[in-house]
Amino acid sequence: MIAEPATLARLRELCAGDGKRLDLFEAALIMGALRAGKPVELEPYRLHIRAMQEALARAARHHRAPSMLGEVIAEGYAYRGDNETYDDLQNADLLRVIERRKGLPVALAILYLHLARSQGWPAEGLNFPGHFLIRVELAGAKHVIDPFHDGAVLDGPELGALVRKVTNGQIDIEPDHFDPVPDCDVLLRLENNIRLRLAKREDWLGAALSLDRMLAIAPDRADLLFEAGQLNARLDRRRAAISAFERFLLLGGGNRDRELSRMATDQLQELRRGLN
Repeated sequence: MIAEPATLARLRELCAGDGKRLDLFEAALIMGALRAGKPVELEPYRLHIRAMQEALARAARHHRAPSMLGEVIAEGYAYRGDNETYDDLQNADLLRVIERRKGLPVALAILYLHLARSQGWPAEGLNFPGHFLIRVELAGAKHVIDPFHDGAVLDGPELGALVRKVTNGQIDIEPDHFDPVPDCDVLLRLENNIRLRLAKREDWLGAALSLDRMLAIAPDRADLLFEAGQLNARLDRRRAAISAFERFLLLGGGNRDRELSRMATDQLQELRRGLN
C-alpha cells in the first residue's frame, strides 16, 4: 500500500471547530508524518492503538479502576517517560514515541486520553504547571493520572508535592491547576516542544515549519502569527511572512500592544516592497 502524504490541510480539517474535543491521536499522527517530510504509512500505528484499545476493553470487563490505563499502557505495552534523554526531539513525535515506547508527558498523555475516551470514559488534559497531567472519570469519580510515571493515580498530597517539585518550590497547588485544557492546546503543547528545541539549536527553518503546523491547529492565535511573520521574514520566506502579518493585523492581534502592531505594519510594508 502506498501511503498518502500528510498535509497541513488534513491537520486543519482535524482541528476545525472550537478545538475543545478533537481526534487527538489522528492529529498527532499527522503532525509526526508532516515532520518526517515524506509519505509515511500510518496504518500500522492505528492498528497498534486499536490493539491497545482492545486490551483495555478486555481488562474493563473484569474491573474498572483508574490504574487500568497504566496497567495496559505502561505495564502491558512498556510505555514510559523518557527521563534519560528528555530533550530528544523524538519524545514529542508520536510516531517515534510509539516506535520507541517512550516520550514526553504530553505525548504519552495523548495515548492515555485516546484510550480512555475509546471506552467512553470522560478524559481531559489539565492546566497543571510544568508537568502534563490528565483527569479521567470512572463511576462518577474523577482521578488525576500522570502518564509520564507509568499512569500513576495521584492523590492530593502527591499533587501538592509534584507542583512544588516542578516549580522549584515557587508555588503551591491552586484550584486553577485542575482546569481542563482544550484538545487543541494539547496539540499545541506537543508541537511547541519541537519548536522550542529547534529554535534552541538555531534551526530556524525547522522552527518555521513547526510554526506552520501550530497555525494549522490554531490559525487565529495572534502570538503564533506574529512569530511566524518574524521568523519567515528572517528566512526570506516573504509570502509566508506577509500572510502571517496580514492575518495578525486583520484579527486585531496588536490591539493590546501598539508596539507589536507598529512592528507588524512596518515589516509588512518592507516585505511588500521586496516583492515589487
